[in-house]
Amino acid sequence: MSVRARREVFTELVPASIDYSRFVQPSVVVMQPTTLCNLDCAYCYLPARHRALNMLPAVARAVASSVAHWTARRRVEICWHGGEPLTLGRDYLSSLMDAFDGLDVVHSIQTNSTLITPEWSRFLLDRRVRVGVSIDGPRRSNGDRVDRAGRHAYERIHRGIRQLVGDGHEVSAIAVVSDPTPRRARSLYSFVSELGCTWLGVNIEEREGANTRRNSFISDEVVGFWAELFGEWSRQPRVRLREAQRALAYAQGVLNGQKFATSTMDPLPSVAWNGEVTLFSPELVGYSSARLGEFSCGSVLRTSLDELIRRGSRAPWVAEFLRGARRCRVSCDYFDFCGGGTAANRYFETGRMDSTETDYCRNSKKALMEGVLAHVSTIAR
Repeated sequence: MSVRARREVFTELVPASIDYSRFVQPSVVVMQPTTLCNLDCAYCYLPARHRALNMLPAVARAVASSVAHWTARRRVEICWHGGEPLTLGRDYLSSLMDAFDGLDVVHSIQTNSTLITPEWSRFLLDRRVRVGVSIDGPRRSNGDRVDRAGRHAYERIHRGIRQLVGDGHEVSAIAVVSDPTPRRARSLYSFVSELGCTWLGVNIEEREGANTRRNSFISDEVVGFWAELFGEWSRQPRVRLREAQRALAYAQGVLNGQKFATSTMDPLPSVAWNGEVTLFSPELVGYSSARLGEFSCGSVLRTSLDELIRRGSRAPWVAEFLRGARRCRVSCDYFDFCGGGTAANRYFETGRMDSTETDYCRNSKKALMEGVLAHVSTIAR
């Protein structure tokens, strides 16, 4: 498909107007039970990962009180995402999870898996916790994943994942890719498949938070990375691929005549260890701007999540983000797939919320769709 043809396909699907004024009740709440991580990955965005600032049970209880009426309509996911949640120990993490007893919630956890033991694995099974792990592929691809002494963590990560898979967990993997090439795509997909993970999400390295490394890559190589990854998945769909799911869901929407963009401004409340709540981008937790003020919209210890969502939707930085989203809508052929990017990527790459194209957009949205189209084109020949 030519560039012009792709432009016409995307342009005609851009809606005439977008109503961001109504924010729905979320189905996921991200909880930061601790800032501490036992690793010191080079690309990590967390600024306080060397400090043990731990969430009090009162914060968990306040969140549970806020989501109780949400669960009357839908199941809510409580995602424990640090820091490294396992540094709290099983008893302490259990006390936080206990706050949600009796509610229709499902717990999930994102872990580097270095602390996984048979006891931890049993704990997570008994509580039916969905487990996500962070691993970037085979040993040679994990050079950025080290502990604070600079020691490589691959063997510990791999051992923990083998324990989880062997005990019957359906393990989801998140991989950070700092060298997106077709060869990298092949090795990553093969590795995750053989490891026994059931789901894979890929993050091309992003410049955000404490990570100030550049994330500009050669465009053709990034497109080739996504094309090869999509091709590997289509030939051997043993692992659910997040990016394939997103691209195919979008394509299905096009076929069904849907004329709206996927909004990246649906609330994703992220609750910091101290109860402060940030909406839309967990990566903004703990940050503020001299120009735009606090990215936190208040504390769940004093205000319900419903009110914090209403308050947050009126924040100056959100208004600036929406101005940028409107600019994206009229200038970007890929808006209907992307929905306007994410607040954290805009802010940390450009210092503003109303900027448009970012390296994140180029790497993880545009190149992704170009890669999918490239793979489909090879099949259609």
